[in-house]
Amino acid sequence: MNNTIKKKKVIAVNTRFLLDGRLEGIGWFTYETLKRLVAWHPEIDFIFFFDRPFHQKFVFADNVTPVVLFPPARHPVLFYCWFEFAVNRALKKYQADIFISTDGFLSLKTTVPTLLVIHDLAHVHFPEQVKYIEQRYYNYFMQKFAQKAARIATVSEYSKLDIHQQYQVPLDEIDVVYNGARETFQVIPSDAQQAIKDQYANGQDYFFYIGAVHPRKNVHRLIQAFDQFKQATNAPLKLLIAGRFAWQTGQVKDAYDQANHQEDILFLGYVKDEEAPLLMGSAYALTYISLFEGFGIPLLEAMNCKLPIITSNLSSMPEIIGKAGLTVSPTSISEIVLAMTQLYKNKDLRKKLSLKAEQQRQKFSWDLTTQRLEKSLRFLGL
Repeated sequence: MNNTIKKKKVIAVNTRFLLDGRLEGIGWFTYETLKRLVAWHPEIDFIFFFDRPFHQKFVFADNVTPVVLFPPARHPVLFYCWFEFAVNRALKKYQADIFISTDGFLSLKTTVPTLLVIHDLAHVHFPEQVKYIEQRYYNYFMQKFAQKAARIATVSEYSKLDIHQQYQVPLDEIDVVYNGARETFQVIPSDAQQAIKDQYANGQDYFFYIGAVHPRKNVHRLIQAFDQFKQATNAPLKLLIAGRFAWQTGQVKDAYDQANHQEDILFLGYVKDEEAPLLMGSAYALTYISLFEGFGIPLLEAMNCKLPIITSNLSSMPEIIGKAGLTVSPTSISEIVLAMTQLYKNKDLRKKLSLKAEQQRQKFSWDLTTQRLEKSLRFLGL
């Protein structure tokens, strides 16, 4: 009689971006996919590696063991120490069968098969917008990480091709899993919309931007275009900009200082998780004319609200919105102004884009993302 007890499969996960009250792109991806994987696989033990004290809400179920590994990894030297020493040791200690890292970094020393999630290669295309020490780290390690990974997941076909071309990873080793959007982003009733407009925009309609106020996000040209749009149309619209200042730059301030319609340009700062869906759902249109995105989650959040979109014709953005928005050259102020004017003057166009958004959004959800991630994990023995 064979009394051997079969060992439960153990999946270790880099969860250092699960930060209470500060979830952004990578954090939301980690949160939404892990919450589902843990629930769907009660037969698996999950070990969550944090780099600092964590909130208990991130321990999703009894099959999750949270572990804090020293040191906090928020600097290139500490990145190296955390992944190559702390993570490597913990993978051995907990006898992990698979390691999932959702932030593009991994341990080069480990022999545990790693599913690496690379969201984009912005540092390759915009090196001047990355701090010097971090850029050196990326230049030295990122290709090594990509080639070390047993499997790579990414969030768009654009990023898949970019990873292949930049790091010589075979296309058949890269899976596109896309992103989802929180269920709180949805169409909201007109009376609730008006309450939001009253609270944030003096009761008026508004173009909306949400995201980091960073040079790559092109907010200064958005401000310039909005100012010209107001000058040309005198439309009773405002521009609301929601997001933390991730970069100390003069471009946004200069654009604002030079604007003739400063009273109609409102900076909201970082908005709370419960506020963002209300602001998005009440907007006239999303204006998201970033210079580069691996996916661009606000685009999907807007589509879930059936909101017309103005976005860039670069990188992944046309792929994500399909026919649900107007695409412009992000460096052309005149094209951005024209798109704003078209949305303002053409109600039929707004209605058409809203219907297209309803169709396009069906291609994305966190359930679908997690299912695609599961397929990637099967290559590693899930």
